[in-house]
Amino acid sequence: MKFGLRLRGGLLATLIMFGAPVVAPVGAVFVSSSALAQTVQSISVEGNRRVEVETIRSYFKPGPGGRLDQAAIDDGLKALIETGLFQDVRINRGAGGQIIVSVVENPVIGRIAFEGNKKIKDEQLTSEVQSKARGTFSRAMVQSDTLRIAEIYRRSGRYDVRVTPEVIEQPNNRVDLIFTIEEGAKTGVKSIEFVGNNAFSSYRLRDVIKTRESNLLSFLASGDIYDPDRVEADRDLIRRFYLKNGFADVQVVAALTEYDPEKKGFNVTFKIEEGAQYRVGSVDFRSSIPNFDPSSLRAYSRVYAGSLYNVESVEKSVEEMQIEASRRGYAFAVVRPGGDRNFEAHTVSVVFNIDEGPRTYIERINLRGNTRTRDYVIRREFDISEGDAYNRALVDRAERRLKNLDYFKSVKITTEPGSSSDRVILIVDMEEKSTGDFSISGGYSTTDGALAEVSVSERNLLGRGLFAKASVTYGQYARGYSLSFVEPYLLDYRVALGLDLYQREQLSNSYISYGTKTLGFSPRLGFSLREDLALQLRYSVYQQEISLPSYLANCNNVLGSAAFNPSPAFSAATGIPLDPSTNGLGCYSDGEASLPVRRELAGGKTLTSALGYTLTYNTLDNNKNPTDGLLVDFRQDFAGVGGDVSYLKTVADGKYYAPLVSDIVGIVRLQGGILTKINDDLRMLDHFQMGPNLVRGFAPNGIGPRDLNPFGTQDALGGTKYWGASLELQMPFWFLPKEVGLKGAVYADAGGLYDYKGPTSWIATNEVNVPGCIPSTINPPSAGTCTGLVYDDSKVIRSSVGVGLIWQSPFGPLRFDYAVPLSKGKYDRTQEFRFGGGTTF
Repeated sequence: MKFGLRLRGGLLATLIMFGAPVVAPVGAVFVSSSALAQTVQSISVEGNRRVEVETIRSYFKPGPGGRLDQAAIDDGLKALIETGLFQDVRINRGAGGQIIVSVVENPVIGRIAFEGNKKIKDEQLTSEVQSKARGTFSRAMVQSDTLRIAEIYRRSGRYDVRVTPEVIEQPNNRVDLIFTIEEGAKTGVKSIEFVGNNAFSSYRLRDVIKTRESNLLSFLASGDIYDPDRVEADRDLIRRFYLKNGFADVQVVAALTEYDPEKKGFNVTFKIEEGAQYRVGSVDFRSSIPNFDPSSLRAYSRVYAGSLYNVESVEKSVEEMQIEASRRGYAFAVVRPGGDRNFEAHTVSVVFNIDEGPRTYIERINLRGNTRTRDYVIRREFDISEGDAYNRALVDRAERRLKNLDYFKSVKITTEPGSSSDRVILIVDMEEKSTGDFSISGGYSTTDGALAEVSVSERNLLGRGLFAKASVTYGQYARGYSLSFVEPYLLDYRVALGLDLYQREQLSNSYISYGTKTLGFSPRLGFSLREDLALQLRYSVYQQEISLPSYLANCNNVLGSAAFNPSPAFSAATGIPLDPSTNGLGCYSDGEASLPVRRELAGGKTLTSALGYTLTYNTLDNNKNPTDGLLVDFRQDFAGVGGDVSYLKTVADGKYYAPLVSDIVGIVRLQGGILTKINDDLRMLDHFQMGPNLVRGFAPNGIGPRDLNPFGTQDALGGTKYWGASLELQMPFWFLPKEVGLKGAVYADAGGLYDYKGPTSWIATNEVNVPGCIPSTINPPSAGTCTGLVYDDSKVIRSSVGVGLIWQSPFGPLRFDYAVPLSKGKYDRTQEFRFGGGTTF
């Protein structure tokens, strides 16, 4: 209740002066001048139970001289109402002009409960509502909470939600607050359409956006849930995609959403105005900074004349140029790109202008929202600190690095004015997310059989930015465990230190007659040389041993006084292997493993100690599902830093992806490797073993040199040199919804593996052979009886053609291949069908 005594008092004085009669309006209160002189202590309070009298009086602030005037009373009334502690507040006048404040207190909430909620837990809803148990009840707050709960459900795709609050009165001015929720069915996106897209198909554009159409497997993901914020973000993703592909005039005019009551879902339509596609006409550099040569920054430009105009390339060029100028001492240099369009020729003349920017310094960097992540983990992603010159390119780089950490749901860096005109404050707003993972993985492949893995990992251990992972694998033919730890900033330098401890066991199967057990430890250092270039240095030490069933290693017959281990025996007259039943040796009557395998078995455990590095060049547009870019790995490992073996192994692997027509992606892959002997003889286990990983259509270990013992296991021996080339076309099934995730592939492979240099005899290469023994032969048979290995090492080009089915399923990536060999070695082993896949859940 407000009085307005100043206005009415002035009117009363005027009427008295003119002798006019006074008629008091209904409800008006007239107070004499003495009543206006009340103090705070003159206020009496009625109706309060929990709130102290002095607390209520404290809202009335006296004026000069400690007296209350009408303005102070009005302000006190407003302040009391705004506290939310009272249902009603009234001010009356008592005898002698005393001020009486009558209050009706809001009840206290005894408990808050939610009924009918199945999809969202009580804990989440409790944290979202403002009403709290043991807090003050407010009808306005309850109404706000009701709307908030409904909004939470709408964000999860349930637009038919109904929320009804119920207040149950209890004794002692207490109430129970119950929210009854009717969740309704999930409201998904039933269709996504594009209007105005001519250069790119709707199928391709659905790859760009995050929103997905509902399908039978939508319950495993949430991309089909209608979210207006995500739809708005999709508009920007479409725009950025077009700008990256040369459409400088593109506009995503609107994203229209319409609820379809029959389908009980939303139809989303993106309206696009593509414009023309532009290429770069020319690239120029200009500088207004004295003594600064702008052409010296040409090496940092990713934009070239004749190339497709790419806004992302322009932005990256600006960033790298500005950082380089800062390194040269021009801390305030600003690179501003400009472009003149030739609408007839459809070209853009790009100009990079280097100017002296304002001299602004960073006063402070304030971090907000990191409740778990330590401050230094965030600050070390900045190449600038307090007191440095403000450089927007370095700030943008820091924001990108923070997002790539994958510790936060969102990261945004903004600026605020500092204490003076040349100072700015950087505000880093973050929202943290869960960084721990527990996964159970399962899969099956034609190579390893059924396989299961349990793993626990943490990307931000103890909030210190450390990575740790422990996993256990158990399968039909493979099993083991691994422990990994990564410190991304070793000694506060941008160098990643990784430690890996692992144990792997490969059991014998239809592709290999022997099993291996490996126990190893590998520290590594990772360096990011550029955004597209990385270097890893590593040291590997591992112990390896081979195992065989007894019946495959029982050829130990005594011939005279010396152990005789033929592999196999040949007739000197005919060159045909002798019949085990007639030669008296009996080594091959039940099969026998190859000589190199048995030599590994006889040698026991072998220790390998190796230094190595990997250089990786990566320009892929998407690491999981690439459609454009180049990925090249070059690896070398030198074994012989201690240990029992020595060699130099060099491997190169390159993949090039290019978008073709109608959403078809072309893939060209080239690979090769060389194993070089250093001092000691090479082991068979150190050789390259190839199969479908080189040419599809062949069995694992199905290509290359092979033992030709007709009575033995005829194991693959491997080779020291290999090469491979592959051409593949991947295409979508246009008649299927995009969300199904199916693609088809056709391919042609070619390659070769040859030049076995492992053990071929039971005696070392520097010893004299047994008299009468013909040395080991290649491409047999040769006449004579010999203890040496007889094997095939023909340099035949293996080739195949095939088709594949690729499914990016909710259960993980799955691939089915059917390949037919066109050319092969005489003793190669084929496998036309191959399947592999797995999942994490």
